[in-house]
Amino acid sequence: MAKQGQHVVRNSSGGWAVKKGGASRATSVHATQADAIAAATRIAQNQKTELYIHGRDGRIRERNSYGNDPHPPRG
Repeated sequence: MAKQGQHVVRNSSGGWAVKKGGASRATSVHATQADAIAAATRIAQNQKTELYIHGRDGRIRERNSYGNDPHPPRG
């Protein structure tokens, strides 16, 4: 999890955690992934960073940009 931004990851207690990229400790811990995503989204929007949502297997399943998007949509 070396990518900067906010990550929603599975917690060792079975819940979901919000972690800043590169941090060893969670910013916050939540019972559901939806609650963790909501909290991480607010943080990413305030800090203008990326949001990475990891699935149960630990792989990134979704990514949202709230800052400088290196690949903005055309049009």
